[in-house]
Amino acid sequence: MHLDPYRRVLALPGVRSLMVLALLARIPITAIGVTMTLHVAQDLHRGWGAAGLVGAALTVGTALGGPLNGRFVDRRGLRPMLLVTTVAEALFWVISPFMSYPVLLVGALVAGVFSLPVFSVVRQSIAALVPADQRRQAYALDSMSVELSFMAGPPLAVLLMSTLSGRVAMWSIGATLVLAGLALYVTNPPVHAAHDEPAPAGPVRRRDWLTPRFIAVCAAAAATTVVLAGTDLAIIAMMREAGRVELVGALLAAWGVYSLVGGFVYGALTRAVPLVALLGGLSLFTLPVGLVGDAWPLLFAVLIPAGALCAPTLSASVDMVSRMVPAPARGEAMGWHGSSLTVGLAIGSPLAGWAIDRGSPAWGFASVAAASLVATLALLVFQSFGRRTPPETPAETPVEQVPLPETGALQATAAALAQPATVSAGAPEAR
Repeated sequence: MHLDPYRRVLALPGVRSLMVLALLARIPITAIGVTMTLHVAQDLHRGWGAAGLVGAALTVGTALGGPLNGRFVDRRGLRPMLLVTTVAEALFWVISPFMSYPVLLVGALVAGVFSLPVFSVVRQSIAALVPADQRRQAYALDSMSVELSFMAGPPLAVLLMSTLSGRVAMWSIGATLVLAGLALYVTNPPVHAAHDEPAPAGPVRRRDWLTPRFIAVCAAAAATTVVLAGTDLAIIAMMREAGRVELVGALLAAWGVYSLVGGFVYGALTRAVPLVALLGGLSLFTLPVGLVGDAWPLLFAVLIPAGALCAPTLSASVDMVSRMVPAPARGEAMGWHGSSLTVGLAIGSPLAGWAIDRGSPAWGFASVAAASLVATLALLVFQSFGRRTPPETPAETPVEQVPLPETGALQATAAALAQPATVSAGAPEAR
């Protein structure tokens, strides 16, 4: 494990400031879920199911808006998109505390579509600022930044809701989102760079990059967040059943620290670990977590392996997207990737909740792990068929060619998910 790759990435022009801005801009986004839930349940005096519907509306809107905003960036540039979404955020968060529940439900859907896409913008900018051979470290840093944001945002939201009011918390989120949008507008981080592949003579067709390989990577990203959302809920359910709800925060914080450490180690490795191997490990290590039963203190230890694979799996998927999609279409591709993460989050919690209601918290862990494991096996089968197809000629390959690592059959098979079929067996190592 070496730290020099991190130093080289942070020394690149614009990377350090982008990472700091990303960390600060994501904090209000991570606070939205708990703030909206508590507002609906406490201020509007609705049930938790009604709060969940508002959260679902935000989720659906965000999933729909991700690719649209990304395509807007590809065609019109970053600043026009930031102007539209920042104004939309300001309008929604100013008036949302005064909305009745039905209006809020519709408003949340619309606000999700026009939400500020900080995550995808930052990841697209990383691809523009960082050469391909250093992106693994850059996206590992980005994943660690996300963990820090999630460790800060929800507690701050709860603090504002409990000490001041829901209205103040919602206005605070709106104000910080507007500041984030303005900061991105002023700094205008690049979304394309000189090291990108040459632009084609005509417009990039969606069918040239929206391939089965790309869809498989997005499916892996969705499976990852299915596990994360389900694990989050199952931890809460297990501690509630044990009568130790006061330790939920400590467990979730520990889980975040494990992910943070795992992301750091992953980026410092001399060789990349394939996405399929990371996803499979995350699934297998999550599967038996609930077996601790009444020995709930063991959760702090049992969560270590799965927690350590959270950030690496997410960063590996976005790294693959940055490599396999032409630069002129990277904004929309990052939007689809972000939507996949959002869809996974939307599936994971209900799936785990359904299993918990019909069994126990242990079944919550098992259900999302099993679903992710099925997705992993499907990806392996898909890749094995893909490697048997006749290679295309280089002129017919629309995506960037990246050398394959010569590290064994499993790694080569897994790396084929993000590589064009024309890469030869003797290609030098790169990833």
